[in-house]
Amino acid sequence: MAKKGGAFLISILGGGLVALAFPKFSLTFFIWIALLPLLYYTTHRPPRRAFVLGLFGGIGFNALLIYWIPYVPAHYGQLSFGLSLLIYLIFVLYLALYWGLFAYLGAKTATSFPRLAFFLLPFYWVGLEFILTHFLTGFPWGIIGYAQYQNIYFIQLASITGVYGLSFFIIFFQSAFLYSLQFRKRKPFFIALAVILLVHVWGYWQIRKGPSLSSPLKVGIIQGNVSSDIYWERVPLPTIEELFQRHLQLTQQAIDQGARLIIWPEFSVPLCFSCDHGPYPSFKAKLSQLAKENQVSLLLGTNEQEKTPEGTNFYNTSLCLHPDGNWSTYYKIHLVPFGEYTPYPQVFSFLKKVTHAIGDITPGRKIKLHNYNNYFFGTPICYEIIFPALVRKFIHQGANFLATITNDGWYGTSSAPFQHFAISIFRAVENRRYLLRAATTGISGIVDPYGRTCARSQIMTEQVLTGEIFPLEGQTFYTRTGDLLPLLSLTIIGAFFILSTRRKSK
Repeated sequence: MAKKGGAFLISILGGGLVALAFPKFSLTFFIWIALLPLLYYTTHRPPRRAFVLGLFGGIGFNALLIYWIPYVPAHYGQLSFGLSLLIYLIFVLYLALYWGLFAYLGAKTATSFPRLAFFLLPFYWVGLEFILTHFLTGFPWGIIGYAQYQNIYFIQLASITGVYGLSFFIIFFQSAFLYSLQFRKRKPFFIALAVILLVHVWGYWQIRKGPSLSSPLKVGIIQGNVSSDIYWERVPLPTIEELFQRHLQLTQQAIDQGARLIIWPEFSVPLCFSCDHGPYPSFKAKLSQLAKENQVSLLLGTNEQEKTPEGTNFYNTSLCLHPDGNWSTYYKIHLVPFGEYTPYPQVFSFLKKVTHAIGDITPGRKIKLHNYNNYFFGTPICYEIIFPALVRKFIHQGANFLATITNDGWYGTSSAPFQHFAISIFRAVENRRYLLRAATTGISGIVDPYGRTCARSQIMTEQVLTGEIFPLEGQTFYTRTGDLLPLLSLTIIGAFFILSTRRKSK
């Protein structure tokens, strides 16, 4: 019994160490060793036992990685802390199932292919990360490759494989180490080590080579440090107007520093260009005047409305206003479940009765680009930046750079804003595009096509960032071909699961 308890404890601690490799702990070295217990139990325990130990490892990982989740519904949704904690625990258990399933499939394969299983594990892991990205609306927040966001040479691999390739080699390195230990053969481990080093050398060469640069664009990012405690329908109009004026002043600072494309965050000020009531027409007129007088373009986070025979549709919108008074819009496609809408309402409709935090946002239907200075740019909004396949669609449409607007004020000073910023870095590398990020309370920044941070704000501060970016053309291998590695991994999972089952039946 003691040994069993020890295995559970080691699994949980191993999962916790993996989480410590992520921001804001950022003990990134742990990612190269912390999965050894999981991989060992996967290859040395019966499938059912491996599943349980994998589940405990997943609990340790996700419980620490997303520890900030209960704070959001409790503080902003005004749910009881008990119910918020219950939601958090259910979510952690759901995410941990992927670790358990990985261990189960790996153990099942190891019973039939004891040596080969070690080298199939990276494919199994990537396949399950891909499922996590898409199943039940998806939540690819904890892809382990993200833990290497500071390893600037290694992350260049994402331009070929997406972030999944980093996860692949992290697992490959540790499984090769275990294989060498068990079978007393050094060669597999040293091959794995050599491959990892070659990936780093290739990344170094990619950065040294650099892209072909066009004329630079001077951009500005506004971070107004607006609290998410604000519910606009309860805020007096003078307070909203004062907040609006403050953003205009920050915008003027960016203009004075030479910026000609200026980005406001998501939900920093209540704006609606399609509305004819309240302060909206006045705000629209003042912004149009500002853009015209200074010959600048403004990217704004707005809430647009559309009347339909069935009622009114509300859209979370990025709106680009030009000096001539014209504007373009992109409606957010991938909404935040339980935040902007209720998924599977037949199951979760009761939540609307206990919290006001769930909105009635309508998803956009297609990718749309904005135009600035004869260049096109895409604007994934907030949560959308964590979905690689969605972001690459903007590049397919012809985006020369990316600008993401977000409201991370919901998460306070927890790890969440730091994790969200780290994730966004990979979208720049995968598609070899400059990425601008405007966050209501931080972290705002400018990221170059190789994942280097050119400018970055502090969290919970009012700040103006300005800098130069270069619009780019061309497509990376990942942008062109997409998720080939995950699809190959899913094929391998299916094939070897069938082969393992048949071998056992014989």
